[in-house]
Amino acid sequence: MKIKTTENYKIELLFSAVSFFSLLALFLIFLTLAKESFHSIKEIGLIKMITSSEWYPTDEENPAFGMLPLITASLYVTFLSLLISIPIGTLSAVYISEFAKPKAKLFLKSFIEIISAVPSVVFGFWGIVFLVPIIQKLFDLPTGYCILTSSIVLGIMAVPIITSLCEDALNMVPSSLREASYALGAEKHTTIIRIIIPAASSGIFTAIILGAGRIIGETMVVLMLSGGSAVIPESLTDPARPITSAIASEMGETVVGSLHYSSLFTLGLILFVITVILSVLAQYISSKYSLKLGKGR
Repeated sequence: MKIKTTENYKIELLFSAVSFFSLLALFLIFLTLAKESFHSIKEIGLIKMITSSEWYPTDEENPAFGMLPLITASLYVTFLSLLISIPIGTLSAVYISEFAKPKAKLFLKSFIEIISAVPSVVFGFWGIVFLVPIIQKLFDLPTGYCILTSSIVLGIMAVPIITSLCEDALNMVPSSLREASYALGAEKHTTIIRIIIPAASSGIFTAIILGAGRIIGETMVVLMLSGGSAVIPESLTDPARPITSAIASEMGETVVGSLHYSSLFTLGLILFVITVILSVLAQYISSKYSLKLGKGR
């Protein structure tokens, strides 16, 4: 039986206080968003705002606050960015963890950390100078500012997060599992696919969710590269205006307390709820995979 000393009790109390503060901060953020959103939800209706396809909040005669184009653009950009970042990030993590020699591993990890430290506005400038002309010429578009351009840049930005966390998850797999697989005659690639990756699946899912959070919450890149058109995109080469772009570009021009001001907070509330849903879904999938692995053993 362990006896708690005064020092241990103080440390436990400190960690409990920090955890409580995190939950309190999250609750206060939600409370602020809900409070400021109440005006627009009461006047227009949440369902009507989400399902309407016209966003013209600055029209003095007939302002429209349909958020469907903004939500659709955010989901398109996030999904396409993940299609780019997940394969690159996970395969990079597998290479660094299982194949790279010590010097190569050190170089690659340092390079990934440098990329993750680059400000998002720098990625935006790179996209404007390098990627926009290529997309414009490749698809014969009037402008290269579109969903595809911003998604490619966001996908590159999410790679370091996914790679680092996936690599940590792969390194946490006990070496005894590898040795047992090799002892049974399995080749290295078979061991990686059938043993190591399933054992690290919980950490990999967490990495993907954090990458999705980085993408869906990014502001500068989508503001600079997505085109800023508040219409429902019909293709990946159409300009669009994701939620974060709309909030960043319009918040400074709105009157505090106005319907437009409240609608922007409603967009923030929707973004907050989407992020929470993704986190809960990740926890559910991770626990389900962990349970299956436990039964398999």
